Formats: sequence, structure tokens, C-alpha cells
Amino acid sequence: TGGYVAHECVLDLRPMRKRTGITVEDVAKRLVDYGFHAPTMSFPVAGTLMVEPTESEDLAEIDRFCEAMIAIAGEAEAVGEGAWPADDNPLVNAPHTAEALVGEWEHPYTRAEAVYPVVGLRRDKYWPPVRRVQGAYGDRNLVCSCPPVGED
Repeated sequence: TGGYVAHECVLDLRPMRKRTGITVEDVAKRLVDYGFHAPTMSFPVAGTLMVEPTESEDLAEIDRFCEAMIAIAGEAEAVGEGAWPADDNPLVNAPHTAEALVGEWEHPYTRAEAVYPVVGLRRDKYWPPVRRVQGAYGDRNLVCSCPPVGED
């Protein structure tokens, strides 16, 4: 309004977490399965995602993001309603790598639900190279694999 256009928005996921148990991290990691880089989590407000659909994104990409968020909201509601267990569902196990699909599949959701949650991904799938890393541990325990300063 007033001629101003915002380039970012904050999505408050706290009500969804209260209803379903699904966290902001679960949603961010699930977005990777949909082919998006996980957005900024819990900044500037804990329990939120900051999304920045700047002028560099075209309408088709914004529509694709909206489709993913609507589908993820549906998945979260399915968890909240008990269709999937709180500790074993496509959100808490995201992202899903190609390696995670081979061998035994012991999850209550299908491989297709894991990696092709929307039809458009079947023709253009981004495969994440790694699964979820325990982020809090990494935040508290810096590990540097760089050579010491001064070493050639």
C-alpha cells in the first residue's frame, strides 16, 4: 500500500506446530524435497520462516512455491490428525535423498510420497545430496576442517 512493495514476508508456523507438532525445521527441510532451498528459519521471530520472493522470481516460481506450501500444510495436518505417526512422516524425515530410497522401506508413507509430493517433480527433480543434519549440535560445536592460518 502507499506505493511500497515488500520483498520478503514472514510465515508464522507456530499455530501449525501447536495443532500438528510439525516444526519450522520440518517444513524448511521438507521444502528441499519440493526443490527449494530451505528459507531462513526463526528469524526475526522464533517459529517462523522468512521467505524472500524478490523481483528475481517469476510468477511461475512463486506459484510453484505456493503449491509446495499448500501441500506441506496438508501433510502437517495429516500428521496432526494421526494419519502418519508424529515421529515417522515425510516432514520429520525430510529431506529424502536418492540413497534413502534404496533397500528396505520401513516408513508408513510411500517412496513416491517422500520424493514426488507434487506431480511437477516427476519431470524435474532436485535430489538433495544429504539428509538432515543435527543442526543444534553443529550450532554449538564448531568443527573446522581448514588448515591452520599460516600454513601453505
